[in-house]
Amino acid sequence: MKTLRHPLIATFVALACSCSMALRAAEFVPGATIESLLVYAQEHNPELAAMRYEAQAADERVVPAGALSDPRFRATLSDITRMGEQNPSVLPGRVGKTAYLWMQEVPWFGKRDLKRDVAQQEALGAQGRTRGTWSELSSRIKTTHAQLYFLQRSEQLVAENLTLMEQLEKIALSRYAGGLSAQQDAIRAQVEQGGLSSEQIALGMEHHHLHARMNSLLARPANAPLADAAVLRSLPKPDKLDWNRLSERAQANNPQLFTEDARILSAQKNRELVSKNRYPDFTFGVAPMQTGTRVKEWELMFEINIPLQQGSRAAQEREAEAMLAAARERRQAAANQVFTELTQSLSALEAAQRTDELTQTRLLPQAELTFQSALAAYETGKVDFATLLDAQRQIRLVRLNQLKVQLDAQMQLNEIERILGEDV
Repeated sequence: MKTLRHPLIATFVALACSCSMALRAAEFVPGATIESLLVYAQEHNPELAAMRYEAQAADERVVPAGALSDPRFRATLSDITRMGEQNPSVLPGRVGKTAYLWMQEVPWFGKRDLKRDVAQQEALGAQGRTRGTWSELSSRIKTTHAQLYFLQRSEQLVAENLTLMEQLEKIALSRYAGGLSAQQDAIRAQVEQGGLSSEQIALGMEHHHLHARMNSLLARPANAPLADAAVLRSLPKPDKLDWNRLSERAQANNPQLFTEDARILSAQKNRELVSKNRYPDFTFGVAPMQTGTRVKEWELMFEINIPLQQGSRAAQEREAEAMLAAARERRQAAANQVFTELTQSLSALEAAQRTDELTQTRLLPQAELTFQSALAAYETGKVDFATLLDAQRQIRLVRLNQLKVQLDAQMQLNEIERILGEDV
């Protein structure tokens, strides 16, 4: 290969490569895999973005919560007419005396740390809500992707059955032409094709609705193109579906439990903070006194609030205690719900896997064998066309049920991952 030496040629090649990359990027259509959909949603979903901004805002509240309040400054001008000897003046050097006062409020020992801790736990709670939003969103995307896969395969199954019914119609017409069967057999085949065509229309409408739903989850226009769902996700191996292991992961990573734990810690810190309201806060001040153009006097100021309203403070403490108890009960209720849902989803997933295996190894081969036997028997005149249709319907029903079982397994896997807050 010759080296490109001319700068114009090199520039042209670079522009061509850039355009090619831009076209490939523009042609990218999500939908073929779960990963492509999740990456797109993470970058574009506005609800998730809003939760991230709220979590960021909560993080920014931590530092101000534990900071001292701004100091205050006061200037007092006394005897602005100098005992009536001059016109009123606001210049410090031309009044009788000017007092400057700098004041700083200081809360009781430990209050600033507790306020910062409360804000920190609230920030963690916001992070947990963000994780919960993503967990719910990703679960809905995974579920919709599995449903799209189911509809696509159902449409393929209907199309295959339409082709098969056309072939059966030809066989029936051939036998009718030879005087071996009644014309009613061909009519039955045509009626069956009409039912399959109607089913095709219904599946197409449902496919359109799911297409729009997926685009809504991705924050795309409803009619934006989506790639066909290529494959379903592989189901995890049995050792990864051990209830004890999954319950430990849920305990540590479930977004709802994480948020409730942060709420409990926040309530505990708030209870400690409220109890410190029994003690006073302080204000310190420094006041230089200016006479003429010179500062000749200094004063120190100390102020303290007197916590006399102990009744109201006791009520605030009872409120904080009740909020802590409520947070603990709410966390327990959430844990009960999480582990109940985990148990149910694991059981349903196991049942779906066993049913799928049974269908694949026994029911489907038996249905296919029955249909082939009925087809051969019909061609030789040993069975009627109704028997052949029943065999064809049976094999279609078994295949459709297998798709439904595979969809249910994916739904249960999605639910388990939503509970865990992460992939299995």
